[in-house]
Amino acid sequence: MDFLLTDQQMMLKKITREFAEEYIAPVAEESDENQELDPTVMEKMKEMNYFGTCISEEYGGAGLHDDTLSFCIITEEIGRIDTSWSITTGVHCSVCAYPIYKFGTEEQKQQFLIDLAKGNKIGAFCLTEANAGSDAAGVQLSAVKDGDEWILNGSKIFATNGGIAKTLLVVAKTGEKETRKELTIFIVDTETPGYSVGVKEDKLGARASNTSELVFQDVRVPQENILGKIGDGFKLTMQILDFGRISIAAQCVGLGQAALEASVKYANERVQFGRPIGRFQGIQWMISNMACAVESARLLTYKAAYLCDKGMDYGLTSAMAKLVASEAAMQAAHDACQIHGGYGLMKAYPVERYFRDAKMTEIYEGTSEIQRLVIAHQLLRKGFK
Repeated sequence: MDFLLTDQQMMLKKITREFAEEYIAPVAEESDENQELDPTVMEKMKEMNYFGTCISEEYGGAGLHDDTLSFCIITEEIGRIDTSWSITTGVHCSVCAYPIYKFGTEEQKQQFLIDLAKGNKIGAFCLTEANAGSDAAGVQLSAVKDGDEWILNGSKIFATNGGIAKTLLVVAKTGEKETRKELTIFIVDTETPGYSVGVKEDKLGARASNTSELVFQDVRVPQENILGKIGDGFKLTMQILDFGRISIAAQCVGLGQAALEASVKYANERVQFGRPIGRFQGIQWMISNMACAVESARLLTYKAAYLCDKGMDYGLTSAMAKLVASEAAMQAAHDACQIHGGYGLMKAYPVERYFRDAKMTEIYEGTSEIQRLVIAHQLLRKGFK
């Protein structure tokens, strides 16, 4: 396996890092405090075509739809500066725009992808409900056929981008039985009558990222807005989540890298007992462990992206990457706070934010426990070859 990035990918990494440091870093703390994404950064993101990363140029995208590794590089570099932005763009691209590009009809692509690619409309994937979280098959939001339309009733919770999204992928129940074969995915325009945004969540971390409850009251969706086929919802959801986990893993790598870099900088500057604390073995061991964990997560994430781009089965590897990367980010953020001592608890230092953000990554897009179940299920079912 070639572990070296291409010249184009190296340039992409450099450009994205410079962009994030110039535009996102100066407002990251303020955005976290205000729980709002900076509108100026939003416009700059549009100009850079970061919302069109996973869409082909044919529909106004950046043309990286078959280069998941480059998508990971972008997500990692944005995540290194601000988790909220990496979640916002990552969810928009990986579990809304890309599924429409991959599974949608030509009419659906023409109708939805162009605005999604430009960032004129933000996308969201709506699966979780009060009684359907880890149990994806437990969806109760109903879709009842009425002529050439379907009427949606119910609600979704914890929808990332929910309050700012204009295009939704909504998993709904299209039958009476309690079975995963009764689920279907609908593309919903939020301008449709009967749709409304409920409670905006006040979260521990990634506070600038919008997470909201979504309410559907007799929302009419045309038949042609079904993604895939009726009853394919669960199967497509699993494939969508496989790809989304690569995005989350890349975001975690960026977050872990940020915690590592902050720790190295502080350990070289902070003097105690007459010398920098980086001279003490206890600090050195923490930094070594952080570096190994983050690099391991990076390689596993890149492997998942590589398998995806080669058209190979990557579901197992993406679950591993999400699990390992989220736990690496959490450990790195934990140790970064410890290395910073009392300052690690203060909002004046970014490691406090890293710690809160990192905890989020072990829960959303499938908890660590669910990832372990996915991994074990695939290994026990398929075995090793």
